[in-house]
Amino acid sequence: MIASNIFRLIGDFFTWAFGPFQALRLGDFGWWASNIVNWLFILVGFVLFAYWMKESKRFQKEGIEDSAE
Repeated sequence: MIASNIFRLIGDFFTWAFGPFQALRLGDFGWWASNIVNWLFILVGFVLFAYWMKESKRFQKEGIEDSAE
C-alpha cells in the first residue's frame, strides 16, 4: 500500500513537471519554439565553456595549473 502510493506520487510529480513539454508536443508552435529548451541548454553550455577556458588560461598564466598542493 505505501509502496504503491510512493510510486503514484513519483508518477504524478513527473507528469506535473513535464507538463509544459506535453503542451509543446501537442501544440502547433513551430520548430524554433518547440526547441527553445534545447537552445537554452546549448547557450548555457557555451557560456560555461567560455568561463572554463578563461579560468584555465588564467591558471596557466599564473603557473598553478597542475599544482598538486
